[in-house]
Amino acid sequence: MAQKRLSLTITGRVQGVGYRFFAEEAAEALGVVGWVKNGWDGSVEIEAQADQPTLALFCDRLREGPPLAYVADIEQREIPLLSGDASFEVRF
Repeated sequence: MAQKRLSLTITGRVQGVGYRFFAEEAAEALGVVGWVKNGWDGSVEIEAQADQPTLALFCDRLREGPPLAYVADIEQREIPLLSGDASFEVRF
């Protein structure tokens, strides 16, 4: 299946609640590659690459979030693929 790469911005109560590590665990379970980091404005930023059905499942998990999180919105846009990504990492 064809790969896609998405840029995601998650807003709500998503910092200080383990959201980045939740995203990392979900990505690794699904085979998504890319990264996650806290945004300067209280959001969480993610770049995720996989096939479309896998990205849809990943986004569904991101909407749930960890127990203490509240996801208000997930803004997404497609961006160019990156070659060489072999894992999903938390960036600080």
